[in-house]
Amino acid sequence: MDKRLKEAVRGIQRQKWLDQVGNPLQQSIASAYEAGGETGKKIKNILHGTWLEHPLHPVLTDLPIGSWTAALVFDIFGSDNGDRKLAAGADAAVAIGLAGAAGSAVTGLTDWQHVDGPARRIGLMHGLLNIGAFTLYTISLLLRLSGSRSSGRAMSLLGYTTASAAAYLGGEMVYGQKIGVDHANRKQLKPEFTVVLAESDLPDSQPKQVEVDGVRVLLVRRGQQVYAIGNVCSHLSCSLSGGRLLSDNSIVCPCHGSRFSLEDGQVLDGPATYPEPRFEARIHNGQIEVRGFEA
Repeated sequence: MDKRLKEAVRGIQRQKWLDQVGNPLQQSIASAYEAGGETGKKIKNILHGTWLEHPLHPVLTDLPIGSWTAALVFDIFGSDNGDRKLAAGADAAVAIGLAGAAGSAVTGLTDWQHVDGPARRIGLMHGLLNIGAFTLYTISLLLRLSGSRSSGRAMSLLGYTTASAAAYLGGEMVYGQKIGVDHANRKQLKPEFTVVLAESDLPDSQPKQVEVDGVRVLLVRRGQQVYAIGNVCSHLSCSLSGGRLLSDNSIVCPCHGSRFSLEDGQVLDGPATYPEPRFEARIHNGQIEVRGFEA
């Protein structure tokens, strides 16, 4: 069974026609947020989960999965004896799941707009299956409320099967495609200062990558102040040294637009949610030196 599931995932990755849907959809989502200006950016950051320092989407997915699982249990135990309390509980669980699914869909689309390649195709199919599950559960709730409980239960079972398939693809997005995980290198540097380059080799306001103890470090000099944070974007591993410096001591990732503070590595704008590791840097005897912060 496991081999069949893996082959199904590989089959989805080969479906190039999904890009014909995915490309314009991603552009439309990005345009919608851009049209909102600063308000759109704030909403986007909330939906990414930058304030949580963790993607918001997987948090919300627990609500529909848990609610619809509860509805399934209530249906199983209440179908034979016609228990009204179990029936009411099942109906409520279906409705709560629909509300949670709506929130999960919005956050999922917000995250998905920044992925490409196989992950984009898998994510699109994941979303389409979830739309199918949402539709089936909506029909189920309407049937239940109209008195057609047996038909409503049948639609719920189809919805649960569809949602389970979508959840499997969601797991592939995280564990297989590494979407939504922390890509930053968090290896601790030595507490002693290490010379990384000459002061003259770090021009003012020009980002530069150096490697210290196997860690790619981003250096930015502003006058006599040198900032040092991780150079590997925590979103999808892009190099921050190729990014755009802003006057507020922040840098914008060149790949997907995540913005990090040079002072402490905190995420200022998503899609990244995990902060960059921060290091201590100084100018000493004409050399740039870097070390880790002591615990």
